[in-house]
Amino acid sequence: MIEEIKKTLWASADKLRANMDPADYKHIVLGLIFLKYISDTFRSHRQQLTLRFADAEDDYYIPKTEPALIQEELEDRDYYTESNVFWVPEGARWENLQAQAKQPDIGKRIDDALSLIETENPKLKGILDKRYARVHLPDGKLGELVDLISTIGFGDNPNNARDLLGQVYEYFIGMFASAEGKRGGQFYTPASIVRTLVEVLAPHTGQVYDPCCGSSGMFVQSEKFIEAHGGRRGDISIYGQESNPTTWRLAAMNLAIRGLDYNLGKEPADSFIRDQHPDLRADFVLANPPFNISDWWHGSLEGDPRWVYGTPPKGNANYAWLQHILHHLKPTGRAGIVLANGSMSSTTNTEGDIRRTMIEADRVEVMVALPGQLFFNTQIPACLWFLAREKRTRMGEVLFIDARKLGSMINRVQKMFSDEDIARIADTVHAWRGDGQYEDIPGFCASVSLEKIAEHGHVLTPGRYVGAEAVEEDDEAFAEKMQRLTETLGEQMARGAELDQTIREKLGGLGYEF
Repeated sequence: MIEEIKKTLWASADKLRANMDPADYKHIVLGLIFLKYISDTFRSHRQQLTLRFADAEDDYYIPKTEPALIQEELEDRDYYTESNVFWVPEGARWENLQAQAKQPDIGKRIDDALSLIETENPKLKGILDKRYARVHLPDGKLGELVDLISTIGFGDNPNNARDLLGQVYEYFIGMFASAEGKRGGQFYTPASIVRTLVEVLAPHTGQVYDPCCGSSGMFVQSEKFIEAHGGRRGDISIYGQESNPTTWRLAAMNLAIRGLDYNLGKEPADSFIRDQHPDLRADFVLANPPFNISDWWHGSLEGDPRWVYGTPPKGNANYAWLQHILHHLKPTGRAGIVLANGSMSSTTNTEGDIRRTMIEADRVEVMVALPGQLFFNTQIPACLWFLAREKRTRMGEVLFIDARKLGSMINRVQKMFSDEDIARIADTVHAWRGDGQYEDIPGFCASVSLEKIAEHGHVLTPGRYVGAEAVEEDDEAFAEKMQRLTETLGEQMARGAELDQTIREKLGGLGYEF
């Protein structure tokens, strides 16, 4: 049911887009969904307050008095902020905007509403994208979009309505990423990859950090994991950073729409040059940095304390990301990072030396080779690095998993891991760590000593270590097998010649000789 609702809404919203670029249109649509969310949440809390004011058993009970007093109390912002509900001034409430949806100045009215909300809620300062008055949509289409989004969250249960809004927001982010193709990968990591990282790391509680958080998919999936395993929303603290200002806004809205508290830094900024969380030491780091960035270096990074294992090459940021992430881990912390395959074997400039030093320090825990076509934005083969600041088990070993044969095509150009694929990878890692019975499986996984990795030049490509898949035992001698197969082939060729002759004769009898 929910899947059909999401698809129908997307089809309708996409139809209203006309010729507008998806990269611009996504901010229009997602901004309106967010505005609807905070307005609905406010209205829901207001309804709950009304019931509590009338309940003689409740601490908020107000004895029978003038309705005007109740109304006055309902406009007291403290009742909302104490419950982590954004205060929405009357002029910015969704029902008022919907009533004006057909007005030619609806774009300006939405911008004014967003400005009012930012003024009243410092946490949203600079996050809401006020571009509706100058939006390039055909006449009336913005009003139709307001009417369409008004249909999201129907039903009597406000919690269900908010959850549906959150799911629609997440679904739309994914669909916009697909529509934008290469550019979409800048703010979105495909869900099955995020789920793989989260299921392997299992962030039940503590601080979770993403230094290049895009639209916050890693955090949303971490919260889903906690709730699925009996935990509570809020069991993790969220710390993120994002350099792209529009993506930074998307990230904040994605977290706020799910009622999650977060710290994305005071501004969008480069994680290397302007680290927004310099003192943070996290329990978990999840990251999908942009692959192979060449223009990342700045003179101020020379001799940086993060480069414990060696100064990264100025022409590629892969090993800068790995060391930045290790720097931000607690002694018991773990990290999962998506990187280009080249990171596992490169010896360009200092990369080989940095990798060797990291391996010798026993910081690498698990390496996973991924199949192609998992990403919207690149055909570069990718892998997953799992790092540990200080291993508690399997010291002096690295687990290699070759997952290149997993996954299935969901359309002509993209592949996705199934639930079973994700479980197979995660269960293998957990068993290897000691939460089950682990054994090497030829062609899929192998636990390898640091000494053996050194013999292979500190290359971390799983295919080098997992070997080939087991095949059925065949103890027949080669000479005997060739003799038998040759005889069989001779018999089949003779039978083929007989069939050819029969066909000629039959056709000849019909007057079709050749």
